[in-house]
Amino acid sequence: MKKLIIIFISGLMSGLFPGNAEAQKVTISGELRPRYEYRHGYRDLMQEGADPANFVSQRTRLNFKYSGELFNVGFSLQDVRVWGDVSQLNKSDVNGTSIHEAWGEMTLFKNVSLKVGRQEISYDDQRIFGAVNWAQQARSHDAAIVKYSSGKHKVHFGVALNAVKESQYKVEYDLKNYKALQYLWYHGDFNKFGVSFLFLNNGLEYTDNSDTANIKQKVAYSQTVGPRISYKGGKLKANAAFYYQGGKNKANRSLSAIYLAADASYAINTFSVGAGFEYLSGTQSDEIGVADKTDKSFTPFYGTNHKFNGWMDYFYVGNYSGQTGLVDIYVPLKFKKNKFSAMLIPHYYMTAATVKGVDNEGNPKDFSSGLGTEIDFAIGYTVSKTLAFKAGYSQMFATETMEMVKNGSKSETSNWGWMMLIFKPNFFTSK
Repeated sequence: MKKLIIIFISGLMSGLFPGNAEAQKVTISGELRPRYEYRHGYRDLMQEGADPANFVSQRTRLNFKYSGELFNVGFSLQDVRVWGDVSQLNKSDVNGTSIHEAWGEMTLFKNVSLKVGRQEISYDDQRIFGAVNWAQQARSHDAAIVKYSSGKHKVHFGVALNAVKESQYKVEYDLKNYKALQYLWYHGDFNKFGVSFLFLNNGLEYTDNSDTANIKQKVAYSQTVGPRISYKGGKLKANAAFYYQGGKNKANRSLSAIYLAADASYAINTFSVGAGFEYLSGTQSDEIGVADKTDKSFTPFYGTNHKFNGWMDYFYVGNYSGQTGLVDIYVPLKFKKNKFSAMLIPHYYMTAATVKGVDNEGNPKDFSSGLGTEIDFAIGYTVSKTLAFKAGYSQMFATETMEMVKNGSKSETSNWGWMMLIFKPNFFTSK
């Protein structure tokens, strides 16, 4: 029976993609990822008197890839749900099936290709551009990317233009996306060093109401530019990055912000110990939103932010983005042997800019820069290439300043736990 199914699928694929079978490859794969979460102060400090959340979310994907002499094509259908979000006799889903990726890539010249359509964009450590794989829905862009690759050098030039619908005239773009962007990315490998450079021109639509008789939607552009350097030499690994943001923010105010990061790790048999820090500049709290003040808050626009600054997602995932900035000092401790892995990462957080407020008596007060400490712990067991189990626990120890910049109470216990199974079957690969 199995042979008959394989013969049938092979015949179907041959019919869909006639020609030189030796130069073509078709792969059909899937992903099923249920994840249980216990949230008791996730993203925000726990509220007094509130009860924790318990739920199971699930990602289901069907992936199709075709590789040929002239072009490649990729599709990814996706369903994201929470167990029980519809009745058992449902006629429709809350979210429904969506298209996560739908792209085509064709060769233009030697070493040069063009990739167009809905696609993930991920570079370097995913700080500025990332797939956000932790989120069940993940992230994809509607974009066109010209790619050059030759030996140890890669150059990508990408463009995107967003609209809410087809229209006869210009209409307001009211989604929480960029209206347009252009970027240039370079990466080169030089022995033990890797060097990357990114330039991002990011356009966000805003309402210009300076003329009340003629209110218009306009686009404010910011520029993010900078290098990243990585080193891999035996047991030692190290990375450093610097980015500058200028231009205009999403409110068309002047923007001048910086990002600075460095980390290193050293492997000792099955153990790895490291240390690192990140600095994302911020705006003094009493200057946030003030029209004549420069915005000094750095924004890692489309990065995989869950990967950075603690897994409880207090920063740049929830409601913290664009405020008083962040300093994150962390010490990752890792263990991996055979199919088992474990990770412990303590973080200490501080604001990058001054947080101003009032004390209990109503007097002006500059709050301490210390935000608190987060402890992240995770384990994993890889059964095979197609099946894995992961689980984790995190706890936040917040300060008075954290209460000023986040919701909730530092007196309440804020913790988070999760467990996840990952199934990645390969249904068919042409031969």
